[in-house]
Amino acid sequence: MPRAWLFQGLVSGISAAIGYGVGCVLQWAFLKWAWPRIPEAGTWAKLWHPSELARGITKIVVVLVCVVGAGLVLARSARWQRDLEVLMGMEPTTTSGYLRAEAVAGLTVALVIGVFRLVRWMIRALVRLANLDLRMPRNVAYPAVVVIVAVLAVLLFQGVLAKAFFNVANSAFSTRNGKTSPSAIQPRLPERSGSPASSAKWETLGSEGRWFVATAPTAERITQVTGKPAREPIRVYAGLESAETPEDIANLVVQELDRTNAWDRKVLVVVTTTGTGWVDTQTAESIEYMYGGDEAIAATQYSYLPSVLSFLSDRNKATEAGKLLIHAVHEKWATLPPDHRPKLLVYGESLGSQGSEGAFTGLDDIRTLVDGVLWVGPPNSNRIWTQLEQRRDPGTPEILPIYADGLIVRFGATAEDLAEPARPWTNPRVVYLQHASDPIVWWSPDLLFTQPDWLKEPRGSDVSKSIRWWPIVTFWQVSADLAHAQSVPAGHGHKYGTTVLDGWVDVAQPQDWNHDLENNIRKALDEDILWEYAHK
Repeated sequence: MPRAWLFQGLVSGISAAIGYGVGCVLQWAFLKWAWPRIPEAGTWAKLWHPSELARGITKIVVVLVCVVGAGLVLARSARWQRDLEVLMGMEPTTTSGYLRAEAVAGLTVALVIGVFRLVRWMIRALVRLANLDLRMPRNVAYPAVVVIVAVLAVLLFQGVLAKAFFNVANSAFSTRNGKTSPSAIQPRLPERSGSPASSAKWETLGSEGRWFVATAPTAERITQVTGKPAREPIRVYAGLESAETPEDIANLVVQELDRTNAWDRKVLVVVTTTGTGWVDTQTAESIEYMYGGDEAIAATQYSYLPSVLSFLSDRNKATEAGKLLIHAVHEKWATLPPDHRPKLLVYGESLGSQGSEGAFTGLDDIRTLVDGVLWVGPPNSNRIWTQLEQRRDPGTPEILPIYADGLIVRFGATAEDLAEPARPWTNPRVVYLQHASDPIVWWSPDLLFTQPDWLKEPRGSDVSKSIRWWPIVTFWQVSADLAHAQSVPAGHGHKYGTTVLDGWVDVAQPQDWNHDLENNIRKALDEDILWEYAHK
């Protein structure tokens, strides 16, 4: 991902601190076993001893090489950043502006080393205490204290600190959850949860839920875009505070579908949201415009935390929420006569895709339970996605694999990708949208010591040709890119834009679909997302 100079400075500073630590270990080993010992002599004699002179000169040379080398590498990095920005249609960064990253890196590495030295001082103080008060030999006290401090640090981080961090984060984001954008006005239409007719009360839907139900396009807006008579689209939603338990939340959504007569619509979409309960506007509106409002969308909230924090703290919540909602909706849907029930579709983006994948055991289960699936930007840890990638047809690339000749499931970044191979595609269909430059798709702990196929094959169109795999380094680079996965134009990184419309067309194309209608809807989606950016 393209990185601003400030963020690159932080990344480089942490990298430099790691390199400094490795250097210290190597220096200690070299001085202990390879460097000639200085004979006993006075201070001046030691200072002018050839061994000590060589050591001093080496330090000076190393410092100069590091400073000059860092500047040269940073200048080269600025060029790499410009290449990335051009590939993604962004304004290129100047080299002089990017060199500011070196100052930030210097401050960062100083801070990290300072913290480390503070810990080292504490360890030495404890060693002296053990040596004096406990009469413990130094060669026993030092490793014992180091082990004790390391164990305590790990336990503290994984237990107390981690728990405290996520409790504070949950509390902070729950406060945000209670806020409502001035542009999100409580709906009056009975087709929306949160309306006076709804059992899911407006104030319980959460910030994202209130935005979702309040900003649905009206029948009038849909008619204006499509030129055809439209129905009021149904959006039902239940927040964390709408019911007591996850099971009750899922059941409340089914009650809302009953209340709004959603079973009489042409299409019913079950959405597994991201951590905060977010539903992508362009994805929801795509299906609404496509079907002239003759559809319903159902979603729930399972966390106050954003996706990244939800993933780290308890990703099982997403899976459990997706499983409960999809199975609850399917149970009611399956009781309806086959010729009098809507198409049942499933959608999930990012962590949401992992959540809805959890409702199925595999492709056979998907084909049995639903009429189509759209999954966008799937994390590398998705179980079904990983299985399909690993079993892709021989000779097909990891970034755009073909599985079983594209008969059931297809992967793509564009409409053209999804059209390959030009062979039969049976219903129900499964679509994965994934960009070659999306770090959320390609990040994995395996990057630490294993070169992935996507770095052995020709690079994606928006991936720098300069990137190479290095043990540990590539993992760190892609990890840093996660923070900027959406700070790019649509069509790159983790920003899929109106490509979701192409995904829906392939999963569930309506009978009256045509090129002009597609262009009108795409234009409307761009207008609506600009309005959202300005008002949310």
